[in-house]
Amino acid sequence: MRPVRLGIIGCGAIAQVQHLPNLAALREEFSVEVVCDASAGLARAVAEHFHVPRAVSDYRDVLAADVEAVVLCHTDPKTRVALDAFAAGKHVFIEKPVCFSVEAADALVEAQQAARTVGLAGYMKVYDPAFELALAAVRRLKTVRFVQIHHYHTDNSHHLAQFRLHRAADLPDAAREASRVARAAELRQAIGDVAPAVEGAFFRLAGSVIHDLYGLRHLAGPAKRVLHTELWNEGWGINALLELEGGARSAVTWVELRSVRDFKETLEVCCDDGRVLLSYPTGFARGILSTVSVQDLDAEGHPVAHQPAVAWDSPFVRELRHFHACIRSGADPHTPLSAARHDVALIADIVRTYLLAQTSLAAQETRA
Repeated sequence: MRPVRLGIIGCGAIAQVQHLPNLAALREEFSVEVVCDASAGLARAVAEHFHVPRAVSDYRDVLAADVEAVVLCHTDPKTRVALDAFAAGKHVFIEKPVCFSVEAADALVEAQQAARTVGLAGYMKVYDPAFELALAAVRRLKTVRFVQIHHYHTDNSHHLAQFRLHRAADLPDAAREASRVARAAELRQAIGDVAPAVEGAFFRLAGSVIHDLYGLRHLAGPAKRVLHTELWNEGWGINALLELEGGARSAVTWVELRSVRDFKETLEVCCDDGRVLLSYPTGFARGILSTVSVQDLDAEGHPVAHQPAVAWDSPFVRELRHFHACIRSGADPHTPLSAARHDVALIADIVRTYLLAQTSLAAQETRA
C-alpha cells in the first residue's frame, strides 16, 4: 500500500517533538513532501533537519502541492486553513483544539462532509494503550458515580528544554496580527467580550483541559450540563463541576504551578464496585508510559487492586496510523470532528456558567 503524501502546516514544538519524528519512522504509511510555517526560516530549518524536500511559508502552497493530506500544527485557530484544506479536497488532521466556537466546529464538519475526505481531531490521549485499558476496566464495572480530574500544569518550557528545537526568528508582524485577530474573533463568537483573566482561562480550557474533557466523554459519556465554575488566580486556576448521565458528577481541577518542574494529569473514575485511575505524562515527552490502576472486587466480593501492564506504544504514533487507515482503508475516524464539537461546546458552557454566576452575584450586591 503506497504511503500517503503529506504536508505539515506549522513547524513549532508539537511538530518537531512528536509528529515529524514519528512520521520519519512511519515511512511505509506516510511521505512528508512539504513543511510550512509563517516563519520562512523556521520552515527551512525544519525541512533540512527532517529531510523534507520542500519548505514554504504560505499554507496555500501546501494545498496546491501534490499532497493528499495535511497535518495542522500551526497557531490557533486553525479553522481557516482547515476549511481551505477541505475545499482543496485534502484529508485533514487537526491538532487540538480543532477550533474555539460551535459555529466554527459546525463549519468544519460541513466542509469535511462536502469534501468527503477524512477529518480527524488530534486527540492523542484516547489512542493511548493505557486509556484503552482504563476504558475496558470502566466498562466492566457498574454505574459510574463520580469522575475526578486533576491537572497540575507547569510551564511547558521545562519539558521542552530537553529538546533542541528550531525557533521562529523571522515571523512577520502581519502573520502575528492575523492570528491575533482570528483568535479574538472566535473567542468573541464563543463567549463574547470578556476580561483578560477569563479569556486566558478559556484558552487554557481549550488548549490543555480539552484532553481531560474528551477523555471524560469517552469514559463516562458527554456532560449533560455545567453545575458550577470557579476561575481564580487570574484565570490560572480552574474548577468546574459537571453533571453526567444518570446523575453522576465530575469535578475538574486545572491549576498552573509554573515553577514546579513536574506534571500531573489524572482521571479517576469511581463506580459502585470499583475505581479506575488513569495517569498521563506530559505530551512533550517521548518514551514515558501512562499508567492505569484498577481497584475492583474478586469472585468472593473482596476488594483487590492491580496495575495492568501498558503496551509500549506511542499514542501519537497510533493516531497517525489510524489517520492512515482512515485514508487508505476507509476506517471510521475514532476522533471525528463531529464528536469534537461536543468538547468545543462544553468549554464555552464552562466559561459561560462562570460569567452568569458573576452577573448574578453583581446583581445581588447591587440590590443589597
